Amino acid sequence: MRPVIITTEFRGVFFGYADDTSGDTVVLKNARNCIYWSAATGGFMGLAENGPAAGSRIGARVTQIELRKVTSVSEMTKAAVAAWERETTHVG
Repeated sequence: MRPVIITTEFRGVFFGYADDTSGDTVVLKNARNCIYWSAATGGFMGLAENGPAAGSRIGARVTQIELRKVTSVSEMTKAAVAAWERETTHVG
């Protein structure tokens, strides 16, 4: 499995691990969503390059999610994966 950032037609932005990213439906494991990213993040591609910056809001983790109407799949740097993995869940 490889770590990816997925965007959907419904403006969802998700981090997780995928085996197959072909097609418009992708299954992510150990997945989280980005509720809000701060301007310092640099947009959704910044989430793949650097991870969430201070002030971003990251949702809870789920074991697996099936995402439909996928619009993009972004490869991630090791630094970005590490940043996502250490993020706490936003509550509030």
